[in-house]
Amino acid sequence: MTARAVTHLNFRGDAREALTFYGTVFGGDLTVVTYEDTGDVQDPAEADQVMWGQVSAADGPCVMAYDVPAGLPWNQGENAFFVSLRGDTTEEIAAYWEKLSAGATVLRPLGAAQWAPLYGMLRDRFGVTWVLDVVSEYSA
Repeated sequence: MTARAVTHLNFRGDAREALTFYGTVFGGDLTVVTYEDTGDVQDPAEADQVMWGQVSAADGPCVMAYDVPAGLPWNQGENAFFVSLRGDTTEEIAAYWEKLSAGATVLRPLGAAQWAPLYGMLRDRFGVTWVLDVVSEYSA
């Protein structure tokens, strides 16, 4: 059996839009299950919101997301987590950066770093902070 970590993002009403956007970045299949689909509608205004969704690419990342119901606490926070996207080539990371940076705030421009041939950090239009870099051997 193989286990893998998958990024699971929490939103308040815009999980579908975020997953659709990430689908344009990473490709792959988009799956969305709404509260209505599962018969778990607590508030009719939230029936079409995402209870569970994901974008999964065979040769790329998998991102899961859902809309936190209004009856539950939710705070986007400032920097509770980063999503780290690591690739083998500068071309691969530069292509993801170009797509993720649409409407984003660049926190550190994509460029060479002491520990990686290419590294950058941005907060996308949904408030998610992404750290992108090219995997390399670290030598102190």
